[in-house]
Amino acid sequence: MASAMGGRSLLQPKVLQCKDLHEYLKTRTPEMLSKLYDNPPICLAVYRELPELARNYVVRLLFVEQPVPQAVVASWCSKLHVEDHMKVVTVMSDLSIWKEVAIPGGLPGWVLNSTFRKNLKIVLLGGGQPWTMSNQLDADSKPRDIAYLDSYALERWECVLHYMVGSQQQEGISIDAVRVLLQAGLMVRDEDENVPTITQAGFQFLLLDTAAQVWYFILQYLDTVEAKGLDLVECLSFLFQLNFSTLGKDYSTEGMSDGLLTFLQHLREFGLVYQRKRKAGRFYPTRLALNIATGQNKPLAHDLEKDRYIIVETNYRINAYTDSNLQVALIGLFTSLVYRFPNLVVGVLTRDSVRQAFKIGITAEQIIGYLKQHAHPNMIAGGPPILPPTIVDQIKLWENERNRFSFTDGVLYNSFLSQTDFEVLRDYAQSVSALTWHSDKKRAMVITREGHDDVKKYWKRYSKNAN
Repeated sequence: MASAMGGRSLLQPKVLQCKDLHEYLKTRTPEMLSKLYDNPPICLAVYRELPELARNYVVRLLFVEQPVPQAVVASWCSKLHVEDHMKVVTVMSDLSIWKEVAIPGGLPGWVLNSTFRKNLKIVLLGGGQPWTMSNQLDADSKPRDIAYLDSYALERWECVLHYMVGSQQQEGISIDAVRVLLQAGLMVRDEDENVPTITQAGFQFLLLDTAAQVWYFILQYLDTVEAKGLDLVECLSFLFQLNFSTLGKDYSTEGMSDGLLTFLQHLREFGLVYQRKRKAGRFYPTRLALNIATGQNKPLAHDLEKDRYIIVETNYRINAYTDSNLQVALIGLFTSLVYRFPNLVVGVLTRDSVRQAFKIGITAEQIIGYLKQHAHPNMIAGGPPILPPTIVDQIKLWENERNRFSFTDGVLYNSFLSQTDFEVLRDYAQSVSALTWHSDKKRAMVITREGHDDVKKYWKRYSKNAN
C-alpha cells in the first residue's frame, strides 16, 4: 500500500511583484483599454512610458490615417536591433496601441488605434475639452505651500507604514487603507487574536522606495473600486490627471461625479491629495500623486535629510541616527539590534539576522539597496563605493549560501507493504521521467507534481491486478 503526500517548498518565499504602468494595463481587456484611451491624460501617460523606439513609431504613424506595411515599419529600425523592434511590436500590440490589418494585396500592416491617435493628438497639439478640475477658482483664503503638502503627505503615508509594523504611531489609519493591505496580501488577520499581522510580501513592501510603495498600493486599491460601486475608467482618468498636475496649485472639484468625490476622499486618506474639508470645493495634489505611474517620484523635500540616517561600518555594525519607530522596525528586519538611544539605534548584521530576513522573502539586493538609499551624507561623501565592499559581498554570499538548494513541488509515496511493490512503482515512475528521488532502504520516493496523476493511475491498476 502506498500513501501520498503533497510537498511544498517552504523555503521559497513569494517575491513581491510591483507592476509598472504597462504591465498593469496589459491585464485589462481590449474593451477596457479602448475606454481608457478615450481620456487624453491616460494616452499621454502610456506614450511617455513607451520605449524610445516605440515612441518614434507612434509619432511617425500619428498623422497616417491608413495602414502602413509591417515591412516598412520594420525598415525604420536598423537590422542590428531586430530584437528591440520585436519587443516594441509586442508592447504596442499588448497595449492595443496599434493593430494588425490586411492591406489590399494581402500584405500585413499596422494601423494606430483611432481613439489613441485622436486623444494623443489632443494632448500633444492642444484642443479637446478642458479637464473638469482645471476650472478657475477664487484665491484660497488659507493657501497651502509645498512644504506643508510634503509634511501632510509624509504624515498620512507613514501612518500606513506604522500600522504595518505595529508601532505605536499608527493612529488615524483609515478602514479603506486597512482593507487594501489585507486584500493585497501585505497583512493577514491573526487567527488567534483576529488582528492584522504583516506577511512576507508586507516585509518586502516596506523596503521599497516611497514612489514604488504608493504605486503598488494604488494598483491594489484600484482592484477594489468596482466592488465599491465606482467606475474604474473614471478613477484611472482622474488619477492620471493628477499625474500631470502642478505641485502647490489648488484645483476645483466642481463638476465631479459622486463617484469621483468618493475616490478623492480615499486619495485624501492615503495622502495623495490634501483637502481642508470634504465640501471645500478645492484640493491640492501632493508629491505622492505626481508622476505616480512612473515610479520616479522625487523624495519629499521635508524628509530628505531624515532619510539619510544610516552608517555602515566594516565590522558589520549599523548605526542608525533616527528616533522614528518605523525606521527602527525596518532596520530590525535584517539586523540584530544591540542598543537604542533617544536619537541612535545600533544593530549588527549577522548571518542569522540576514538569513531570517531571507526567510520572510527579503532579498540581498533589497537589503543593499535600502542601506544605499538611506546612507548618511558622510558615507556618500567618502564614496564611491557608498557601502563597504566587504559588507555587500558578505550579504550576497549569505544569500548564495541559502540558494545552494533548488526546490521543486512533488508528491511523497511511502508505506509500501512489500519491497516488490515499491520497486515496481519506482521503475515505472523512472520510465516516465516522473521520479525525483527515492530510497530503497526506507521504501519511499518523491514523484513530480506533473507526473503524480499518471503514477497514481498506474498504482491503482497494479494494485487491482495484484489482488
